Amino acid sequence: MATREKFSSRLGFILISAGCAVGLGNVWRFPYITGLYGGAAFVILYLIFLAVFALPILVMEFSVGRASHKGVARSFDALEPKGSKWHRFKWVALCGNYLLMMFYTTVAGWMLAFMVFSIGGVFEGKDAVQVEGVFNGMLADPVQMIGFMLLVVLIGVAVTRMGLKNGVERITKGMMVCLFLALVVLCVRAVTLPGAAEGLEFYLMPDFGKLFAGGWSTFFDAVLAAMGQAFFTVSVGIGSMSIFGSYIDKDYALTGEAVRITGLDTLVAIMAGLIIFPACFAFGVEPGSGPGLVFITLPSVFNQMPLGQLWGALFFVFMSAAALSTVIAVFENIMSFSMDQWGMSRKKACLVNGIALAVLSLPCAIGFNLWAGVELPGIGNIQAMEDFLVSNNVLPLGALVFLLFCTMKRGWGWDNFIAEADTGKGMKYAKWAYGYLKYVLPVLIVVVLISGYVPIVSVWLGLS
Repeated sequence: MATREKFSSRLGFILISAGCAVGLGNVWRFPYITGLYGGAAFVILYLIFLAVFALPILVMEFSVGRASHKGVARSFDALEPKGSKWHRFKWVALCGNYLLMMFYTTVAGWMLAFMVFSIGGVFEGKDAVQVEGVFNGMLADPVQMIGFMLLVVLIGVAVTRMGLKNGVERITKGMMVCLFLALVVLCVRAVTLPGAAEGLEFYLMPDFGKLFAGGWSTFFDAVLAAMGQAFFTVSVGIGSMSIFGSYIDKDYALTGEAVRITGLDTLVAIMAGLIIFPACFAFGVEPGSGPGLVFITLPSVFNQMPLGQLWGALFFVFMSAAALSTVIAVFENIMSFSMDQWGMSRKKACLVNGIALAVLSLPCAIGFNLWAGVELPGIGNIQAMEDFLVSNNVLPLGALVFLLFCTMKRGWGWDNFIAEADTGKGMKYAKWAYGYLKYVLPVLIVVVLISGYVPIVSVWLGLS
């Protein structure tokens, strides 16, 4: 049997796991929902739920991976009690990874496209309406959409084919360093803009009254949004973190490692806000302008700065690095599934899955042009449907599976989980939290799951 690959360093494990977590949820979704729900008060809600909601399950994913020395393809087989059926979840996890990449490769392609546009000066002198025209023109062009999507797939396959150490670890570490350097430079520029102080106050000085601006319903919406953001930002539920646990040794306890990774992931999200909100207030842009904040509003903001083309290009280099780090990490999980489950070589796994990912990503890429009429009421186009299946279904259900597997006697069990999580130096898992994890957290996950269906059902019933 071939020896399982390992990371060359602890830093590699931390940066790659953080790279998987860092993605469009941090640098695209987090800023605009923070703007929608009033700034700093929402950030505090998000941080609370990150600690009590997402972090405990992240440790569980790492523990399952490290104890089994396998990815999600074989980890449950190795750890489950004899005769149990936990291993059947691996097919759901595989589908979740595929579904995620079926739309994520297209959105990551937008980042690459805007990086190219910014470097080429396409946005120079354009206002928000004109930038929106460029964005809509790209969406309407199937050649551009397919081309940038295929480029993302090609990058993901090429890096994973190079191996864990020489490809995934080396490239992702370099990308994460570039990402943080770009973040620091952009943060310094944004906070020193004339008029940036008002944006910093909005982002860093909590006003809890904003959470109740529309009454208790607004507060409830903000709480659900914070729970959802905290849950999805660390990518738990589909085995994308357990695979990295399978590549590490037992020198360090996993709670401390999870805290460091979550901290890096959160730092990126916070720094993204430090770029966006000062810039918005400095140039009179509405911070709650929604999903178009990054693709439509910000390019026009950069145009108003001295050396705007440079800052715009640097921003989308950062955005592309964030998106590609997730693509590479999830591709590694998919490739390792084939290697663990069917004994494929890495070369064959990359060829088979690369072709499959390219073909299966086509519907999303043409869902904005050739198949623009394909929509589901209450959800939207193909990209929205695929996003909904992953974000509102597979991820929470998968997190619930990991949670129950690690706390139930009929699963791996609490004692086995704690023994694995606490092996090594560093922070130990909070054993006193057992009651919360067994009886409260599953209910919170179910609340997130149900809340995703409420607006859809309302549309179907004609209530909204």
